[in-house]
Amino acid sequence: MCEVSVIIPNYNGKKYLKNCLDAMARQVYRDFEVILVDNGSEDGSVEYLQEYYPWVRLIALPENTGFCGGVNAGIRASKSPYVLLLNNDTIAEKYFIKNLAAAMKRHPNACSCQGKMMQLSDKSKMDDGGNYYCALGWAFADGKGRPEVNYTKEKQIFSSCAGAAIYSRKILDEIGYFDEAHFAYLEDLDVGYRARLYGYENWFCPKARVYHAGSGTSGSRYNLFKVRYSSRNNVYLIYKNMPLLQIIWNFPLLLLGFSCKALFFATKGFGREYLAGIKNGILLSKEHPDKKVKIRRPGTYFRNQWELYKNIIKFLKK
Repeated sequence: MCEVSVIIPNYNGKKYLKNCLDAMARQVYRDFEVILVDNGSEDGSVEYLQEYYPWVRLIALPENTGFCGGVNAGIRASKSPYVLLLNNDTIAEKYFIKNLAAAMKRHPNACSCQGKMMQLSDKSKMDDGGNYYCALGWAFADGKGRPEVNYTKEKQIFSSCAGAAIYSRKILDEIGYFDEAHFAYLEDLDVGYRARLYGYENWFCPKARVYHAGSGTSGSRYNLFKVRYSSRNNVYLIYKNMPLLQIIWNFPLLLLGFSCKALFFATKGFGREYLAGIKNGILLSKEHPDKKVKIRRPGTYFRNQWELYKNIIKFLKK
């Protein structure tokens, strides 16, 4: 059994695999395995992997189960105390795994530690320095597009981006894996939010550096699939992680936030898809009442609510 299982979900991402896996082969830290979960690719990814990377453990699923289904299959197949989730369109520096594993040991109450994600197209700029959620119902990545030299301090974050983050297997076993009803988008924010409700932490580790192409699977920043699933999952995220009284308390701000988003996507030509996603999110929530988080520590809700308020200011400053 290795200390770390690196799990890479893949869907028609053959063109990214060489750079991603070659970077894994160059890692200084050696007590790890790589599990690539293929989500029914039709671009020859499986055959390419079998021919050129026989040291990678392959799980070939017959159909696309989304990011959540893919990574869950990898987590279930692993036995390591740490699971490191990594997007296929990334290139990690050689101390990446070592520094993430060390960060988890420094923070025994951490559910996750995220690496420093920089833009592959411009390595001087940040891609993601930690994921945040605010009382307006907006999710955002810290530092996106800003100089990477400004993000050098290790710090607690609201949630880790699962594109380059390590998780405690023990804690995931306790709080639950990635919710496959999400399929894709905001699933990592859901896990981070849930971990906070259970009293755990999420951290940003800037020494674990990785370069990210971005939209390697979906293909673009805005598209019909991404807009609809993001708005759907946002409603589902709120339903799962906020008790009814907290939803009522936040409703005015949430209404404002969702209205602003609807207007924004309308200008991009995706207004109808955004509203359809909200409707689907309500229906999805009704289908999964068992997924609502039930915590006996009321203090965690008050702490998270205060964080949701603070993150409005953080978003406005970013």
